[in-house]
Amino acid sequence: MKKLISILSLMIALAVMIHAQQASMVSGLSSLVEAERAFARASVAKGTRAAFLENLADNSIIFHPHPVDGKKWWNAQPVRPGVLTWQPIFADVSRAGDLGYTTGPWEFREKNLEDQPVAFGNYVTIWQRQADGVWKVALDLGTSNKQPQTPAPELKFPRDYPTNKNAKLETDIEAERSALLKTESDFLKLLVAKSAVDSYLSYLADGARFFRMNAFPVIGKEGIRTALAAQTRMLSWQTTKTEVSRSGDLGYSYGTYDLKAGVDGKLVESGNYMRIWKKQLNGKWRIVLDLLNPIPPPAS
Repeated sequence: MKKLISILSLMIALAVMIHAQQASMVSGLSSLVEAERAFARASVAKGTRAAFLENLADNSIIFHPHPVDGKKWWNAQPVRPGVLTWQPIFADVSRAGDLGYTTGPWEFREKNLEDQPVAFGNYVTIWQRQADGVWKVALDLGTSNKQPQTPAPELKFPRDYPTNKNAKLETDIEAERSALLKTESDFLKLLVAKSAVDSYLSYLADGARFFRMNAFPVIGKEGIRTALAAQTRMLSWQTTKTEVSRSGDLGYSYGTYDLKAGVDGKLVESGNYMRIWKKQLNGKWRIVLDLLNPIPPPAS
């Protein structure tokens, strides 16, 4: 009888813990989306400069064109005319509710909202919850594309949300950061040794999102396979930083990359990369979002 009571108590404790994890994730995702939408509203109401200064974390990174201190860069910029608008169409958050990301289309108008937009693209923003519980932008990067011909889709969340019960609320962050950095290194070694589309796809999660300049984002392995099929370029990179959530299930990396082509390995493009990684049910880190943003060559 005592053994039965102990088992029941353990089952109840596990159920309470799982419920707490899911509640944390639901609350975190809801507040993250609202933070993103408030950021976008501030851009219209107060201007882009004020909106970024209001929402950037103290240690945030943005790219102009190289990675720079976000607040320091925006503080040095004058107020300029123009309206930058955007909306999230996809969001995810760690089980601990401390790290998340949003992505969606952006548009720029030269004066006000009555103007026709003159530039278009898609952004990716990584958010970190601060000690006071407020979400702030940790890293922001995006791509440009031609004008979309269809409306932006409705906001969606990952298919596994919030059912991954294997993730813990707290883990060894340094160990997970090292594991993610090793995964980045192993990924690069595989591509150097066997540069093939299948090698690249083997490190992608199902439903991965693929961002390249002057193209619309591609979602899913088969779409990405098609996008890569016509390319014969060799990708290499140097990782600048990796970061993971307290629960060890969501992380990101960024750094610089090179694209080389031809038998002589001629450099055709360099720039900044950003990847978002998610721990799978089998315990492996896999890419859920991969973005390359080229740096224009210096004028001759």
